[in-house]
Amino acid sequence: MNWTSLYLKTSDMNVFILGTGEVATRRANKFLDHGANVRLAGNFLSDELADKGAVLCSTDEVDELVNWSDLVVIASGDEELSDYVSNLAKDKLVNRADLPYEGDVIVPTSFNIGDIEISIFTNGKSPLMARQLRKKIQSIITAEDILEIELQDYARSLLKDSVENQKERRDYLYSIFEDEKINDFIKNNQIDEAKLYIDNLIRGL
Repeated sequence: MNWTSLYLKTSDMNVFILGTGEVATRRANKFLDHGANVRLAGNFLSDELADKGAVLCSTDEVDELVNWSDLVVIASGDEELSDYVSNLAKDKLVNRADLPYEGDVIVPTSFNIGDIEISIFTNGKSPLMARQLRKKIQSIITAEDILEIELQDYARSLLKDSVENQKERRDYLYSIFEDEKINDFIKNNQIDEAKLYIDNLIRGL
């Protein structure tokens, strides 16, 4: 497997999407929701995308659009035009929805639960199973898990100000994770009480 999972910062990135169909629209929504500047070349732009700031361009402008972009997404049924844009974008990051392994960026199935974002990539073997795995993962992550993440983040921020050694901070975070009182607060959705308890623990270090 020649692919490495990474998260790419897309805020203020220029993303050119060839196509305006269902796949292109999904890609556009994803990048717009993460702060990118998005231009699409095709025949139609939904009101939703327009409201988010996407710009519709003509396919006659692909040369200029590739030059403008940091990332090129090819999601068009026009094979000849897709190949032309792909060749034109050799020095750019390219995601090919039609031929994923001919690009250098793959956009996996992903979803959010609270502040957690989970991506699933089956190496192209089964998009159907990616959806099934998504359902399974969603069914086992609980509201308590989300609260635990919030409290761990809160505790980490406090510990960084009072404990210099990273290993010691990690040990304290494990202790907080296993603390029965904190677990009781989480079960009862008492997030403020849990934070106060953590404050007192860390002040006592």
